[in-house]
Amino acid sequence: MMTRHVKTIGRLAVVMLVVAAMAAPLAACGKRGSNEAPEDARYPRTYPAY
Repeated sequence: MMTRHVKTIGRLAVVMLVVAAMAAPLAACGKRGSNEAPEDARYPRTYPAY
């Protein structure tokens, strides 16, 4: 028979795992790269004035 303390620890562990699983994709957001334009870029360019 499980005591109340052991159940609380288990429930806390499950909640922490769920929170970590939900936060993990956020850590991968964004892209790291150079700030230079690619060689085949067409900008800055002028647009026609109407």
